[in-house]
Amino acid sequence: MSFQLTDEHEMIRLMAREFARKELEPYAHQRDREKIFPSDAVKKMGELGLMGMMVPSEYGGSEAGTISYCLALEEIAYACPSTAAAMSISNLATDPLLRFGNEEQKQKYLEPLARGETIGAFALTEPEAGSDFGRIATRAEDKGDCYLLNGEKSFVLNGGYADVIIVIARTDLEKLNRGLSAFIVEKGLPGLTVGPVEDFMGLKASNITKIVFENCRIPKENLLGKEGNGFRIAAIALDGGRIGVAAQAVGIARACLDEAVEHAKNRKQFGKLIGSFQAIQWMIADTATEIEAAKGLTLSAADLKDQGFPFTREASMAKLFASEMANRAAHRALQIHGGYGYIKEYKVERLYRDARLNTIYQGTSEIQRIVIARETLKG
Repeated sequence: MSFQLTDEHEMIRLMAREFARKELEPYAHQRDREKIFPSDAVKKMGELGLMGMMVPSEYGGSEAGTISYCLALEEIAYACPSTAAAMSISNLATDPLLRFGNEEQKQKYLEPLARGETIGAFALTEPEAGSDFGRIATRAEDKGDCYLLNGEKSFVLNGGYADVIIVIARTDLEKLNRGLSAFIVEKGLPGLTVGPVEDFMGLKASNITKIVFENCRIPKENLLGKEGNGFRIAAIALDGGRIGVAAQAVGIARACLDEAVEHAKNRKQFGKLIGSFQAIQWMIADTATEIEAAKGLTLSAADLKDQGFPFTREASMAKLFASEMANRAAHRALQIHGGYGYIKEYKVERLYRDARLNTIYQGTSEIQRIVIARETLKG
């Protein structure tokens, strides 16, 4: 890492940790079991400045930067990965508005998002367009005074609670990537239907839905950037989002490690604490080492973003390594717990499920390897 954490970074980390341990962790089990979206917690996070950490103060943000955002998100994920996902996705919606929005759009949509007064979502994936989002079929037809939106989006995090949705749709049928555009879509528009909450394996409190558009009229002024720039807008947003996923994965892995260590220091087998057995020690050592490596990759990518340098490759590296590391950490933690880890009353059972999505959403591990190879081969 080419930087040192500042006193401000540490202050933000501790503030987020205190909030997460007090306001999130005691209720994470119940939210997971009952699929309760943490809307109350998100509002409090907005009041603390956690929902617009990379947004300038003139647009309602705390202007804390990407490193601070990662440190805070890591602490939120440690306590409740579902809440971290909600925070991450809402921040993902702010980035395109900040980079490509005009002044009116920033004042109308970005400011409330950054203050946590509204919740954001990012609608990209479709039933037939996942990793290959150049094949998006959702159509935005220019009708002169508006765009008419038709199609279906899948796996929209925050879908049922989002006030503002960044939607990538096709404005040109003849082109693939260059035929996509981005739109700002408000909740409650006629023709917009939010589907039922998906019964996911993990992140059960994060509210993941499909969204259907049927002749949904989008005002012309809600085009984000220029027509044909949708692919670029999505790609840039995902670069930043992948740093956030890496931070979430580090937080989940840290929680797994702490649960494993605590169990190893208290559980006895064969007349000894299991933490005295080499097999257990090696699993703990591997997890602790990999967490530090993932932290380094994540914060290095965040530092590049904060300094305005290219960070596509580094973001994918961080996301790839941290997300796969979190799955290994969860596997080892559950293994150390033995049969207890397979019981829903134990935190590691939830962490094991929550960790799994990190290697899939915002670009699978396979896609990250393609991005890393492509960027490396450039020279």
